Amino acid sequence: MTRVPPKISRRSDIPAFRVMDVMTAAAALEVQGRRVIHMEVGEPGLPTPAPVVEAAERAMRDGRGGYTVALGLPALRERIAQHYAEAYGVAVGPGRVVVTTGSSAAFSLAFTACFDIGDRMAIGRPCYPPYERIMRALGIEAVELRTTLADNFQPTAAQVAATPELQGLLVASPSNPTGTTIDGRRMGGLAGACAERGIRLISDEIYHRMVFDGGEVTALAFSDDAVAINSFSKYYCMTGWRVGWMVVPEALVRPVERLAQNLFISPPTVAQHAALAAFDCTAELDARVAQYRANRDLLLAELEPLGLRFANPEGAFYLYADVSWFTNDSAAFCRAMLEGAGVATVPGTDFDEVDGDRFIRLCFSGTAEDMAEAARRLKDWLPAQR
Repeated sequence: MTRVPPKISRRSDIPAFRVMDVMTAAAALEVQGRRVIHMEVGEPGLPTPAPVVEAAERAMRDGRGGYTVALGLPALRERIAQHYAEAYGVAVGPGRVVVTTGSSAAFSLAFTACFDIGDRMAIGRPCYPPYERIMRALGIEAVELRTTLADNFQPTAAQVAATPELQGLLVASPSNPTGTTIDGRRMGGLAGACAERGIRLISDEIYHRMVFDGGEVTALAFSDDAVAINSFSKYYCMTGWRVGWMVVPEALVRPVERLAQNLFISPPTVAQHAALAAFDCTAELDARVAQYRANRDLLLAELEPLGLRFANPEGAFYLYADVSWFTNDSAAFCRAMLEGAGVATVPGTDFDEVDGDRFIRLCFSGTAEDMAEAARRLKDWLPAQR
């Protein structure tokens, strides 16, 4: 009998997330007894605050483990809406808040609700790799806007105006991998350029509350049609809990709800109860952000004199380093750094397939001791690479 293999979709043929490959290589060194300083994974280096864990335990003991409604726990939606009034002075009705299974589900829901197959959405390059890969899997064309150190690695309104046939624009502030931000003037310009052509503005704001220089703005302050996406993963140190959210215009609530009902049923219930407690942990969490800032300042002071050039990391916990003085093959450079210095970093090609060979990303969310050790190792290792 002839066997005909079943089909595998073309939409699944997307690149791997290279940071995971770096994690695997670092783990192999650790099995050999090497101590590796982990600067590859973009997550907080400290655990979830104890009150959040205790709230989850209470929810489990009280039997609150069943489904919530698709849009999320009403109390959590109300608290998120309150957060926008407190943090930004923006009035958001809780009915516009959608709780999601991490920000990843929020992107999938937003892209599916806003765009059809073949639509075009602009993204700045370099950027977080899953943006483009989710778009590709959904049949949306990613239109890359090249950004540089000179424009703070953020897209401009002029680029949007000059790009034909756009249905969407995705921005991120603070950005992964660069840590750069979009100020009010630039966000207003981007929102205006989108409004003139009916372009949907989607704003990734998952690193908000982790801004070191200047303030932070939400796209919701500049556009009634914008979609703002956030998460409990980064500032709130809840990466594995998989709870995010988005704020959508009234017209999108029901389309997103229908999709959420069918794709996800509901976000993780216990994690939603835990997330409610996270809003009461800001003193502890702000102290962690102060440590990230100290880590950033230490690394900039130690590494810039060695020949690395950085975007201005105004927020998040990343340094995007220009290593062109040392190499034009960032993947090989990261492998050599891991082997030679025991410091795990990510090649820029994960974030920019065109110009990323000249860049690497370093995550500085670890302890002060680990960041000091990383700086010491790189000061010993880098000079020999010229």
